[in-house]
Amino acid sequence: MAGGRRRGGSGRRGAPRQHPGTLTPAPAPASPSATATTMTQRNAGAAPKPGRTKKPAKEPAARAPDVDSLGFQAMDRNVPGLSHVILQKLNMKSYEDYKSAMDGRKSGSDFGIRTYFEMFQKMEDTFKFCAECKKLPDALPDPKSLRRCKRCQNVYYCGVACQRANWPLHKKFCKKLKLVALDRLVEWLVFTETWTKPAWDVEGWEDWFSMQEQLEEKLGAILAGRYMTLLWANAGKPRPEDRELRDSIRRLVTDFHSRPLTIGLGLRLFSIEPLAKALTVHVVGASHVETLNARLTDYDELTRMFPGHRGMEVVMVGVDVVDGPIMRPPLATPAPQGRVYLSSYKGLYHDFWESHVETKLASRPDLVVGFHPGFHACPDLLAGWLPTLLLLRDYRLPVLFTVYSEQELKSSLQLLVELEMHIMGYATNPFASLRPEQVYSSPNKAPVYCSSYYIALLGPVALAVPGAEDLENGDGWLGEEPSAAGVAGGITPGLA
Repeated sequence: MAGGRRRGGSGRRGAPRQHPGTLTPAPAPASPSATATTMTQRNAGAAPKPGRTKKPAKEPAARAPDVDSLGFQAMDRNVPGLSHVILQKLNMKSYEDYKSAMDGRKSGSDFGIRTYFEMFQKMEDTFKFCAECKKLPDALPDPKSLRRCKRCQNVYYCGVACQRANWPLHKKFCKKLKLVALDRLVEWLVFTETWTKPAWDVEGWEDWFSMQEQLEEKLGAILAGRYMTLLWANAGKPRPEDRELRDSIRRLVTDFHSRPLTIGLGLRLFSIEPLAKALTVHVVGASHVETLNARLTDYDELTRMFPGHRGMEVVMVGVDVVDGPIMRPPLATPAPQGRVYLSSYKGLYHDFWESHVETKLASRPDLVVGFHPGFHACPDLLAGWLPTLLLLRDYRLPVLFTVYSEQELKSSLQLLVELEMHIMGYATNPFASLRPEQVYSSPNKAPVYCSSYYIALLGPVALAVPGAEDLENGDGWLGEEPSAAGVAGGITPGLA
């Protein structure tokens, strides 16, 4: 799939960012409460679609590897029968029902969830399997014998013997998994303020948080608020200390803003000036992770990052883009001045390029961004991505890809080198999410963080690239092309 995504077995949840002040936790992929509550919210209504002077061409039928089904298969390889439990908790009979829900063809009322307590219980049930022997409750003599680790409140064991056998491994990750479990429940708040520093001076999250006025007062109001009380009255877990809740909210805020700030970072790296002209950014490989329950204002942080900009359009392109407010045609004219305009296209990127960009129904991008494209994960995904990668290379488009881990970085770099793409640089992302993500069906692994590293690309390697010398010379920005042998041998200059 041109714009594929590694989910399910990767630990990346399939839920969107949530609305401020609503109690809708967003756990790991296919979690019942995440899917059900976000579907309910999305069905509440969508923004009207503006008129167009040109009628877009009919979208082609997208044919590509179904990475959601690959995720279900990965879960069942780790914990046999887990996908069936998830579908059961979602009031679904088959994977086709799940896919219909993710595509917006299933009503939120179909999930059978009537109370907050039931929602949290169904969510927790999808995590109930023994972390050592991998048995689900129905495979045990007593289904109620599963007990949760008291330290992390995240993983389960069917008995003392399995817990003791698993402890040498689990103790390495227990503290981090406690944060994962907490964030899974608290994910419901987003807030932001006007930037008091220019974008060039905001080098990471410490600088970003320093601009949030009256931060402690706002956090205090949230902790004392009705929704926080309601959450812990129904979550089936003891309420953590206020300090832990404050830290959780901070992590979730970074998770929400990581994508727009990473786009802003890409504009800076390529010296693309938002104050000089209206800009268009294509998010290639967009899926329900970026688009389910997305609001038209979700990328407004770019306006705070670049006050006075001439207008920005962010177009989500991918076969798994979900119907909703941002499902509106891309603009054929510049975006409105001072606004971030979100639009989308459901299909493959190279098809979108042919049907919309080449026919002037959509603007040529100033920057292309792919969040966790996953083309390194398996041959089928690479084959689906190949036409898009070659298009990005041959049209010499500025490209920024993000990955979860250093291992993914190495694997992706090796493939990009083999495709003779000009790798301008790669480094740790100062705006990576600080929220730890666990592997859903195999929790005793090191958590990963969304967009931990970035890779910047521009055209084919054989060409001299005009203006490349103007790219920002930051940590990890490389002055020479890495070789395939060097990447394969683990040489990763510039990594922090």
